[in-house]
Amino acid sequence: MKIETLKQIIKKNSLNEQFAIITNLSNGSSEIFKVGSSLSKNFINFKNEIENYYNLKKSGIINNTEIFIENYFKPVEVIIVGAVHITQYLIEFLKNLNFDVTVIDPREYFVTKQKFQNIKIISKWPEEVFKKIRTDSNTALITLTHDPKIDEPALKHALKKKFFYIGALGSKKTHKNRCKRLKEDGFNNKEIGSIHGPIGLDIGGKSAPEIALSIVAQLVSEKNKTIKI
Repeated sequence: MKIETLKQIIKKNSLNEQFAIITNLSNGSSEIFKVGSSLSKNFINFKNEIENYYNLKKSGIINNTEIFIENYFKPVEVIIVGAVHITQYLIEFLKNLNFDVTVIDPREYFVTKQKFQNIKIISKWPEEVFKKIRTDSNTALITLTHDPKIDEPALKHALKKKFFYIGALGSKKTHKNRCKRLKEDGFNNKEIGSIHGPIGLDIGGKSAPEIALSIVAQLVSEKNKTIKI
């Protein structure tokens, strides 16, 4: 496979799904591998080993072979509702962990007040945004505004799409009232119970960076349990 073609394929596929580049070191041949794809004669004898490394998300030379596999993954999408102080710290943590972050907040004052750099910010109501962007069970949602008119449409969308992580900032009392409203809107106890509220692991955090850290730790824990890359 020509290098130019390989680079183009990597760029195209990295936006959509998991894939791997497999290389036979004995003759230098390379090709793309995905679930269900057929293998050429250069790799067919190592099909089981390639699939095993692929499923384990491992990269490197496969044991007892001359096959090198390099896995590529689509970054996990995290949608943050609320351009608040905590959001700045969340963004830094999440970017360093290779998450793809979008911030939604219809309140222009909050969007302009916070200094977000190199991040996608959408100053519209969540229900508007979710009509235009693609989300699925590999998406995460973090709501931070404390305003039911902003947070709850996003939570309802995330529940319907079965996001792998849904977290909502607020006290136990706030979350109890939130759950009551969601139940009145037709969501069942199991669905409502999938919301992490109050959000984050209990590390006793008080400051904005500590709260952000507790949220990210919880999100990463859930990703490693459930994500389907």
